Amino acid sequence: MLDLKGFIGTQTGLQVNVMAYILVIDDDLIFNELMQEQLNSLGHDCETVDRLQKGINQARTNLYDVIFLDVTLPDGNGLREIQTLKNSPSAPEIIIITSFGDPEGAEVALKNGAWDYIEKPASVNTIKLTISRVLRYRLSKHHSENTRKLNRDSIVGKSPKILDCLALVAQAAAGNINVLITGETGTGKEVFAKTIHNNSKRSGKPFIVADCTSIPETLAESLLFGHQKGSFTGATTTNSGLFLQADEGTLFLDEIGDLSLPVQKSFLRVLQEKKFRPLGSKDEKESKFRLISATNRNLEKMITDGVFRKDLYYRLRTMNIHLPPLRERKEDIPLLLEHYIPKICEEMDIAPKKISDEFLEACYRYDWPGNVREFVNTINIVCSTALDDDTIFQYHLPLEIRVYLAKTKMHTRHDCKHAPEPEAVKPYQEAVTSGSERTKPIDKYPTYKQSRKNVVDRMEPRYLKDLLLLTSKDFNTACKVSGLSRARLYELLKKHSISIKHL
Repeated sequence: MLDLKGFIGTQTGLQVNVMAYILVIDDDLIFNELMQEQLNSLGHDCETVDRLQKGINQARTNLYDVIFLDVTLPDGNGLREIQTLKNSPSAPEIIIITSFGDPEGAEVALKNGAWDYIEKPASVNTIKLTISRVLRYRLSKHHSENTRKLNRDSIVGKSPKILDCLALVAQAAAGNINVLITGETGTGKEVFAKTIHNNSKRSGKPFIVADCTSIPETLAESLLFGHQKGSFTGATTTNSGLFLQADEGTLFLDEIGDLSLPVQKSFLRVLQEKKFRPLGSKDEKESKFRLISATNRNLEKMITDGVFRKDLYYRLRTMNIHLPPLRERKEDIPLLLEHYIPKICEEMDIAPKKISDEFLEACYRYDWPGNVREFVNTINIVCSTALDDDTIFQYHLPLEIRVYLAKTKMHTRHDCKHAPEPEAVKPYQEAVTSGSERTKPIDKYPTYKQSRKNVVDRMEPRYLKDLLLLTSKDFNTACKVSGLSRARLYELLKKHSISIKHL
């Protein structure tokens, strides 16, 4: 972990005077050697491994601040193990560094919690700058964790994605900005909103909840702004409205994407000025509420479609907390079972239940489209079904879930058994037999530029292999003999997948 002995208490520019423990997971031995040399020269402690599983084992037994992770490794895909590495004891920051970068890969990496996505070859300054930013973040997070303890009784889980959300919850609770919580139905948006409120300075004030899906457009302004008695047909009493009820507290608007455009326009003014006029009233009211809103809809697409105001959207999402679906944090399932089963059994006044291995496996295999809400409802049903049994089995799950699991298992076996063999793709060099002659199709004949490139591509690997063997695999000598820079030679070796180790 971060060695704070060298930390002088100030940060100048982008540099942080602190030593970090770094792991590089890459099967390119030359790259590993260069990274270790560069990082050690910067005052860090760097280790390297050439296999993904070795890296995972190292991360489980050692404490690292940063892990540089390649994507394509001999024993697996680095992108698929980002969460595994982030879940190791020191919760290191993961930086993807790859020769085969692509926008989709970058998106997958960042959505899975990677700090950054860098293409090789990367300059020393790029590496240095990235590490400096990571360490500043970890120092800040370390300070926040020590100075603020979050009351999170209602939020169960310690997966990296949930911990990332909780870090944002702590930031939101410490301030007073508007927060937009996004995520699928059932992910716990209201629970997170209440946690922000309970950990804020407003915790002793009202927490007012409004579900925008259940607010008719004709009554929306009355419910939000309030109304005077007799201001419209049916207004037999004076209503203060949600804005005023939430004064000094928190107003939580669930499914805010369901507000109509006219109501959005009126709502925007209230957010800007914190003032509003109840229906039928001549006087303006003021409310110093804090707004937290939530939605399971894609508001950016709704803006494009013209059904949601862009200016309101940016007012709402001063901070955005996106909650992961349960299928993306299945490592939290044992904790959820441990939390909810005793609680539900106590409510039912029955003895606590044990969990069988097959039941736990079934929970992992099911995707939980309704997320935590569906999970909790299911556990309620399971405990009711297993009323007199001391152990819960897969049989106790609702029938529709057991049917789904059975069908999924059968489809998997069927697909594996009958998967078609991939067809070989014939290169243009293959001749096509016509009678006894072998000719090349004219539409597949290469251009001069392509032919020249093919010749160079065939020549380069032979030259590079001979160069390395001639210089006894000494990288520095190979650079001198070839006249190539270290970066260019390394780039060519990567291009042709030449490994010094396997020559």
